[in-house]
Amino acid sequence: MQRRCVDNDYTARRMYMVTMVTEERKPLFGKVVGRSEAVEPSADAPHIELSTLGQAIEHIWLTMGNYHPEVKVIALQMMPDHLHAVLFVKAQMAKPLGKVLLGVKQACNQAFRELMPVQFVAVAQQHAQQARSNGLLFAKGFNDQILMREGQLERWLNYLKDNPRRLLMKRENPDLFRVQRGLTYAGLSFSAIGNRFLLERPVKLQVQCSRKITEADLQAKLTECLRAARLGAVLVSPAISQGEKTIMRAAFEEGLPLIYLQENGFTDLAKPGGKRMEACAKGQLLILAPWEHHNEKLTIKRNQCLELNEMTRCICTDIK
Repeated sequence: MQRRCVDNDYTARRMYMVTMVTEERKPLFGKVVGRSEAVEPSADAPHIELSTLGQAIEHIWLTMGNYHPEVKVIALQMMPDHLHAVLFVKAQMAKPLGKVLLGVKQACNQAFRELMPVQFVAVAQQHAQQARSNGLLFAKGFNDQILMREGQLERWLNYLKDNPRRLLMKRENPDLFRVQRGLTYAGLSFSAIGNRFLLERPVKLQVQCSRKITEADLQAKLTECLRAARLGAVLVSPAISQGEKTIMRAAFEEGLPLIYLQENGFTDLAKPGGKRMEACAKGQLLILAPWEHHNEKLTIKRNQCLELNEMTRCICTDIK
């Protein structure tokens, strides 16, 4: 899925995180090796061993500024079937970023033709000619995010650096990161990511707080919920109100078992981000989504809040 900001001026001075994937997600750029728990400077720390083609593509991207001096590559992370780049457009450009990246793609296509076996290239070219939506080396288009908030750049850089480790974690725990469709429980149907066996725990405790809860009452409820979770209860909540967020966040930081319900669904390639990924790998977390995915950033509606709270109640009171 290619996400673009319709109202953005792509010729202006901006910073972006750009993602491009290979056509049909072919792992052409190399392989990720190591162990997810190993850390630098260990040789087993997660990293990518680039193929000859991967090395060529990396070089093309890192030397982009030689041909487009307005664009600086802040960071680049190659992965087997995609790449992420943080780009800084330092000054107003005569043409939009999309045109610059089209030129980069064309250079990458040339490297692809030169370095890959003739028959492989022929099949790829035939595929690209079958439909306008098909690409040669890369899929058509690209995904971009625009730097808008303080701390966003640091999160991008950490995300890029952490990509190899995240891939190894998914390989080591495949069932915990695969989107599960049609998961049914308590007469309800969800899409899910994470440890579905948390639903089978005998004690599940709903975390629900009024928006008007006093600080004293919140602290009492926090103490009660954490005590129950330490004894084996699974805390369940959509974490809508500030009090619910406070309790679920405290339990999450302590490594206690949690089930989150969320309004937005999952794409087929969805995966948890940041610390949630580590929590899934440890079997600590299950994320449930009762509705379909949407790209738009929507404000949750009151009736949806009520429905999510009712679903939470059903999950916690269902007797197996």
